[in-house]
Amino acid sequence: MIEFHGLAKTYGAFDAVKPLNLTVPRGELFGFLGPNGAGKTTTIRMMMGILVPSAGRVLIDGYDCHAQPAEVKRRVGYLPDTPVFYDYLRGREILRFVAEMHGYPRAEAAARSARLLAEFGLEEAGEDYAVNYSLGMKKRLGLACALIHDPAVLILDEPINGLDPRASRDVQELLLAAAARGVTIFVSTHLLDMAEKLCDRVGIIHRGQLVATGTLDDIRTEASTSGSLEDVFLKITDDAAADDGR
Repeated sequence: MIEFHGLAKTYGAFDAVKPLNLTVPRGELFGFLGPNGAGKTTTIRMMMGILVPSAGRVLIDGYDCHAQPAEVKRRVGYLPDTPVFYDYLRGREILRFVAEMHGYPRAEAAARSARLLAEFGLEEAGEDYAVNYSLGMKKRLGLACALIHDPAVLILDEPINGLDPRASRDVQELLLAAAARGVTIFVSTHLLDMAEKLCDRVGIIHRGQLVATGTLDDIRTEASTSGSLEDVFLKITDDAAADDGR
């Protein structure tokens, strides 16, 4: 379970994330939607202990993400929006290193790495240096790193942005399979068609403010429209922008 209690981030007079109160229950695939600059990545960086909240807190399985980061990281797999790897390690070496950092013996780390390289279509690329990887390959390797320790929670920032259609579909199928196993997934995206297909519930953030949350039917009702998620998203964010201008 993920619990946000008044989580906020300010930079001087600028509210990057306004007080956020939200609960994501165990096993839910939750989509965190918003345009670029809305506060999605800032929120995720606070969840991962990379940024210090200005107010409030976020708990994962009861552990405070800022006060107890080691406990949180044992339970979470994280994919940043732009994965960065040491250029002159091979993909297989990177995965083994991450597995060993999570405490797996060398043989188990090697076995887990081999399995995930196969699942993500990186068996041959596993022998290449990361400097030679495309963005799509880095995304797949990053997701493999996030899954290497069988986490209870996945936190993913734009997981299919930059992927080709086949890789995008493969990643979406892997996310659905993880959710079916009971993994809680918090995924940030601006790709509304993906969210509409995958997510149990979504939250829409606009200029740092959570302006809607619920199932697609819930937010259709809130927006007084029966259209697609894109129609609902545009209606809600346009209404929020109009309110800001008053």
